[in-house]
Amino acid sequence: MAASTTINKAGTPIADRIENIRADFPILSRKVNGKPLIYFDNGATAQKPQSVIDAVDKCYTSQNANIHRGVHTLSQEITVEYEKARVTVQKHLNARYSHEIIFTKGTTESINLVATSFGKKFISKGDEIIISVMEHHSNILPWQVICEEKGAILKVIPISDSGELLMDEYKKLLSDKTKIVAVTHISNTLGTINPVKEIIELAHAKNIPVLIDGAQAVPHTSVDVQDLDADFYVYSGHKLFGPTGVGVLYGKEKWLNEMPPYQVGGGTIKTVTFEKTVYADLPLKFEAGTPHIAGGVGLAVAIDYVNEIGLDNIAAYEHELLVYATEALQKIEGLKIIGTATKKASVISFVVEGLHPFDIGTILDQLGIAVRTGHHCTQPLMQRYEIKGTVRASFAFYNTKQEVDEFIIGLQRAIKMLK
Repeated sequence: MAASTTINKAGTPIADRIENIRADFPILSRKVNGKPLIYFDNGATAQKPQSVIDAVDKCYTSQNANIHRGVHTLSQEITVEYEKARVTVQKHLNARYSHEIIFTKGTTESINLVATSFGKKFISKGDEIIISVMEHHSNILPWQVICEEKGAILKVIPISDSGELLMDEYKKLLSDKTKIVAVTHISNTLGTINPVKEIIELAHAKNIPVLIDGAQAVPHTSVDVQDLDADFYVYSGHKLFGPTGVGVLYGKEKWLNEMPPYQVGGGTIKTVTFEKTVYADLPLKFEAGTPHIAGGVGLAVAIDYVNEIGLDNIAAYEHELLVYATEALQKIEGLKIIGTATKKASVISFVVEGLHPFDIGTILDQLGIAVRTGHHCTQPLMQRYEIKGTVRASFAFYNTKQEVDEFIIGLQRAIKMLK
């Protein structure tokens, strides 16, 4: 496995070693349309360091076998690696037990698992579920489905024009009918960092469990599920510089033990007869079938890589990029930033008067600049702002101020061409 060039340098500011960091990501040396790639679509998926690529490659070239089911050497070796990955995730989230970590395909499956299994056991006709207007579709649709199946009611926390949750309205929504609250930690469109600890405390005062969608949070900040007292916390590996197709559901042991399995089949059982099946203990109860083994191992390596750099370093550096880019964008005539919360992650969504986001994105692509355009799987949020979509630039710790400068030049060129 190739060694990272950033090992043992977590105390060094990122700006002082940015070239070494960028060298860890092979794709950043690529050219797109004859231009050096500027990758500002990290909110959709992050790039992978060589150490992650090597770990996945090793799984298939020298360790490939199924887990938990074999006595032979390869099966035993990869089982150990996979379960070590679970412990890495546990420590990264500061979960109490490793069996509170369930590997899934990603945030979407994690939320579907909770909505389905929790809903089957605990949601009845007339009950209420609370989400917010800024949720990703993945944290809307599963709750809509369970509401339709059970006759429950979906309640929505509104936001201010700046993109901050109206906490007084949230407090009003909480009631004896509320069975669960599900909100995003950081908005994928607005970049808003929500006060999730307060959200959880208010819900717990009424004995209401809370699920936090951490897909956009874990790449940018440290998360301590015990400190938050979250009942469920979910995220996707690919946004945390790991492989696609693997994700995490953290759930408190209490809830996971009480919830029925989401899917059933190989790996989820203790005993099976035609008369009765006894399901396995956690975490296997929720991990039916052969998992994305290489994905789990690769995710653990990605977590190690991020920890080498230091999450405090990452947060500070990305905030610098956010401020730098925001100040530059605000100088462009006709441009409006959507989402101006006081506490933001390194995500900027904007519209330009009279121009379609797709057209801007297409021209930027010709210049080698990758941004996101559209509704970002947050159509209700677009409706709240009475717009059809935005251009979104989302930054990671391997991006630079020089790239921001090139982005601004390219954007100004696009606007000139389109007007």
